[in-house]
Parts: sequence; C-alpha cells; structure tokens
Amino acid sequence: MTHALLDELSWRGLIHDSTDPAELREHLDGGRRRCYIGFDPTAPSLTIGNLLPITLLIRAARTGLGAVTLFGGGTGLIGDPSGKSAERTLLTVEDVRANVTRHREIMETIFGRALAAEEIPTFVDNGDWLGGLGMIEFLRDVGKHFPVTEMIRRDSVRRRLDDPDVGLTYTEFSYSLLQAYDYRRLCEDHGVTLQMGASDQWGNIVAGIDYVRRVLRTQVHGLTCPLLLRADGTKFGKSEKGAVWLTADRTSPYTLYQFLINLSDEEARRFALFFSLTDREPLERLFAEHAEAPGRRALQRHLAREMTALMHGQPAVDAAEAASAALFSGDVKAIGADLISDVFADVPTVTEPLARLAADGGWPVVDLLLATGLASSRRDAREHLGNRAVLVNGDRVDAVATVTEKDLLHGSVILVRRGRREWRVARFT
Repeated sequence: MTHALLDELSWRGLIHDSTDPAELREHLDGGRRRCYIGFDPTAPSLTIGNLLPITLLIRAARTGLGAVTLFGGGTGLIGDPSGKSAERTLLTVEDVRANVTRHREIMETIFGRALAAEEIPTFVDNGDWLGGLGMIEFLRDVGKHFPVTEMIRRDSVRRRLDDPDVGLTYTEFSYSLLQAYDYRRLCEDHGVTLQMGASDQWGNIVAGIDYVRRVLRTQVHGLTCPLLLRADGTKFGKSEKGAVWLTADRTSPYTLYQFLINLSDEEARRFALFFSLTDREPLERLFAEHAEAPGRRALQRHLAREMTALMHGQPAVDAAEAASAALFSGDVKAIGADLISDVFADVPTVTEPLARLAADGGWPVVDLLLATGLASSRRDAREHLGNRAVLVNGDRVDAVATVTEKDLLHGSVILVRRGRREWRVARFT
C-alpha cells in the first residue's frame, strides 16, 4: 500500500525536506506508525504560522498515523534559536506553564473540530523529563554524541556565529541537543518514529534522527513543510507586526475572516493547499471554479469560512458574514455590540461628551461631520448633506438633521458615512 499522507502532502506542496523518500514511504506502509511535532510555548497564544504544523498532525491522524503533540514545557524555558537573529527573552517557569496550558486548550478545540475522538493526538510535555535531567547525566548521555564540528556547520548556528554583534550563547547552542533527547524519549516511551515540523527545524530534526539511531539503534525519520511566508517573503511569526493569532482575544474571528477573504488569488490558492482540510477532488473543483470567475472570490470565501470555523466555530463564521453583509448594504444597525469595534477597527474614531446629544433638539449633523473630519467647514458639510451623500447609522440624512441619545447604537456609538467608502466612528461618554 502507498501511504496516503505522503501523497497528500506532495500534492499540496507541503514537503520541503525529508529523509530518504523511498525508505520513509516503506516505513509508513510497514504498520501502525506514530509521528510527532513539537510546539514551544513562547507566547500565550499561537499564530497562523503554527496552524500549519497543527494541520500536518490532523492530516497524519486522518491517514492512520498515531499523532503526538509535544508541548515544550522544558525547551520553552530555553527558546529555539532557529531562524532568530537575536537571543530570545527567557520566560519564567510560571509563564511557560501558563502558556502550555493555553496552547493545550487551543489544540484541544481545533483537534476536536477536525478529528474523530479516536484520532485526537496524544499530548505530552517535555518538561516532564527535561526538568529532572541532571547536568552530568545530560553531558554523558546526550552531549557526547554531538561533535561540535558538525553542529557549527548548520546554517542556523553558522549565521549567528558569523555575526559579531550577536553571536550565539551556550544555552542556545544546546537547544538542538534537548530536542534530540525529546525524540529519543518519544521513540522509547510512545513508539514515535517520525518527527515533522517547519523547514527551519530541519537541522534540529536531523540531529535528533542521528542521535536516536546511534543510541537506540532504531530507524527513525523526519519530514518538514515549507514555512508560511507573507507576500514579501517574511515569516508569519509572533513578534512581527500584524501577526494573525488563533485566539479571539488577539485576533477576532471577524478580523481573521476579513484577512482571509481579502487574500490575493495567488495567496488564496497557497493558503488553501496549506490549510484547507477539504479533500483533493472538491478542492480542485473549487480551483477550477475560481479560475473561471475570480471576481466571485469563491476560493477566498470557502477558505475564510473553513478556517474561521476551524478556529472559532460556525457561529463565529455566521456572525462575521452577517457583519460583512451589513457593512456592504449599509444596514450597520444589524451589527452586534461585540462586533462594532472589530468591524470598524481601522476607521478613524472620535470621542465626544454625551452632553452634546442632550442639548435641546440634539446635535446638528453638520457639527458631527466637522467633529469626525468628514467635512472641512460648515459650508462643506451642508454641501455633502444637500447632495444626500451622508448616512448616520445607515440612514440618509439632510442638512437640518440632528442626532440625539436615541440614535446611539448599543448605548455609545454613532456611525457616519460620507459617500461610498468614508466611514467615521463617534463614541460618546
């Protein structure tokens, strides 16, 4: 039998590096196998870049592999230097533990939506063994198997060593040994014989493969997927500006939905291949449909619905689509209080005293346009109003209109639009 996982990953362009392809295929076809991917808890949440290895585990589980998720409760105290141009800030034990707990909650939710109960990955924390590993034991049992001359040849190490302004600390230099020891423990304790991860992990994975083969005399394998990169070639990371997070407290479902719906055609195809859990045949039909009528954005809509549902559930998708429809139609009164801030996050906002609305007869819309910057003068404001170009809370208004407390949406907000695209938010306190 030809193992379905490799065929699936190959079609999607998700194999960047691997151990000998023929040997790996033969190994996976040889019985019930187990694989793992590790996640270091360097932040309280995970980004869309982390979603790629998460979906790798989902694909592995769906094709019959036993999947293991390794949380870096131990390695997270060190921080992987791979792909970093400077040393990470070391986290406290308490912060790492809290992050592990949060990461587990995120993955339990995603796996629960994508997999049958019997397919859910096993959760393991390397803090359970690294925390009790003594220095002498580590140097004798692990360190002696790693020639320094080989370690410094790795690109991630060499780049840092060649930079006189940064360098590489011994702590960071030792990271790959800790990850190699993880592979050994997972092989011994859980029968894991395949480690997967992003392409920047290849050096660490190879180190683990060599160590396990040398110490346990067991044939193990490795496979990496490409990094998720932005259009400009930069990584979707945690520290980069504009990071897309997997939790609603950092990136709202509406913001995620809009991010995906606004992908270019090229980006949408790449995201669909990388992230979509839709089977190959219907996805190829979707690609063909989108090619025939790209203006309909069928691919982006499918992707936005699928990924938002995976991370936040179907009700979040429904709310995001309802808010988008309300914004497009101008019926902004239909947007819920919890979504107003997300929908208008990038719209200029002014804050005004509530007393303005309590004046006899209310606050003239002419003054509201001046306050929000939608008019440069009273004459300018009256001209826009006379042209019927101004809407307040979705309703078209004229030059004598006023706003009162009764016009507040959700008790505090008035939304103003001039023309087709110029929006302003007025908050009253």
